[in-house]
Amino acid sequence: MRLMLGLLLGGAVAATGPGGGNAVRAQNPAPSEFVMCAACHNATKGAPNKMGPNLWGVAGSRAGAGSFNYSPALRASGISWTDANLDKWLVSPQKLVPGNRMPFGGMSDAAARKKIVAYLKSLK
Repeated sequence: MRLMLGLLLGGAVAATGPGGGNAVRAQNPAPSEFVMCAACHNATKGAPNKMGPNLWGVAGSRAGAGSFNYSPALRASGISWTDANLDKWLVSPQKLVPGNRMPFGGMSDAAARKKIVAYLKSLK
């Protein structure tokens, strides 16, 4: 439990710390639900990938596109990150794209998912 809390808080600090895109974040504040995402993902234009890919501009893009080392399953999925697919991914990444590498069990809270999808769509 302490390790998970540390990862979550550490990700939140890293995402908003020096050089973390505070000017962009002031215009597009992340919902509190995004803190668990920030443990593994940056969401700032031009920021480096972390354990997971940078999520800036992900909404509307093709899954598995870009320079991140995506799983073959995600690269071959043929899906685009529409609102519906982002929501399905947040429910269960393994159900949407079996064999992907994202170590996330899913999020059952529909309202939280909706906030995260809206935030991702704002990152342009």
